[in-house]
Amino acid sequence: MTYDPSAFIRAENLVKTFQDGDQEIVVLRGLNLSIAEGEILAIVGASGTGKSTLLHLLGGLDRPTEGRIHYGEIDVTALPEPELVAFRNREIGFVFQFHHLLPDFTALENVAMAALIAGRDRREAFDRARNLLEMVGLKERLGHHPAKLSGGERQRVALARALVNEPRVVLADEPTGNLDRKTSEAVHDLIWDLRDRLGRTFVIVTHHPSLAARADRAVQLVDGRVHDGPIEM
Repeated sequence: MTYDPSAFIRAENLVKTFQDGDQEIVVLRGLNLSIAEGEILAIVGASGTGKSTLLHLLGGLDRPTEGRIHYGEIDVTALPEPELVAFRNREIGFVFQFHHLLPDFTALENVAMAALIAGRDRREAFDRARNLLEMVGLKERLGHHPAKLSGGERQRVALARALVNEPRVVLADEPTGNLDRKTSEAVHDLIWDLRDRLGRTFVIVTHHPSLAARADRAVQLVDGRVHDGPIEM
């Protein structure tokens, strides 16, 4: 089922347009989607179908031109900007294709930094960061800078950083898009392990058929809407 009005996350009639000079570009066209709490949802589709745009809207990084997004009883599209920022920092973690780690800081510092920015006590931030890095298998790499880590290790740090503020939802945009197959599969295993251990909801934009097939559910975007037919990759 694409849309369940009782689901944890509900995107209702989302429209998103962008202006390019005199031309209006329509990216999302009345999209409806619901996501259950604790679900791993894969979003697939050809380039330009609105996958990343949808993820940005779900994460409160951008606002829809029309439509609503609810997290439980909260209409995040109606929140004033300061409240939206606070909600985003509290409830949502982000993982991107490129890890965006700070090169001058260690793995431990990169993860703790997100907690410090959110206002956590310094000791709590570093304890939480250390525990998460151990959880993702990087106990021996806490003091390493990103340049000394492999691609898979950097993405593990990025996952730990996304989880450090204990969000209910993690949004991931091609999290293994720049990794080789073996490393990608290891990161996919980690995502499932973290979901099972921490109970988080994951929404993942991916071109990986194996990840989409493994997800609890996969939806395909076609021309800015959720496609009702079989998934094609």
